[in-house]
Amino acid sequence: MKNIIAFAGSNSKTSINKKLATYAARLVEDVEITILDLNDFELPVYGIDLEEDKGIPDNAQKFLDNIKSSDGIILSLAEHNGAYATVFKNIFDWMSRIDGKLWSEKPMLLMATSPGARGGATVLEIAKGRFPYMGGNIVADFSFPSFFDNFSEEKITNETLNTALKEKVNIFKDSL
Repeated sequence: MKNIIAFAGSNSKTSINKKLATYAARLVEDVEITILDLNDFELPVYGIDLEEDKGIPDNAQKFLDNIKSSDGIILSLAEHNGAYATVFKNIFDWMSRIDGKLWSEKPMLLMATSPGARGGATVLEIAKGRFPYMGGNIVADFSFPSFFDNFSEEKITNETLNTALKEKVNIFKDSL
């Protein structure tokens, strides 16, 4: 059986991106799902001096091991001031010091959501432009707008958006 990981590029305990990633992962049938939480992989802020003095922290390697041992990745990015959340950028930077192609060409469903109508579109575009250089194999992407208007009780309530996500999930599943 295939194994996928799902996580949010956020460390919020009430992350809407984690809710979206978890929901999308549960739509993938006949796979084992591991939901990761960046809070379980605390890391110091990346700096070359810190790396040279203390090396790569174990949590960066552990997170990268989860990516490498998976068959696919579902990631929903939080958007902070038009870019990655600091916690995600930090783990991304640490992992890139271990392996520059950190996504390992694993099929990826890349998403973003926000309370606003743009649905994290800016951070999604940044990631779509950057991840392929880092071994990212983005097979589908999805921007989910107005989270609190369209998501309730652990599911998407807007049928048009739910159908659109299911189409993206099917593309992802077919690529595993």
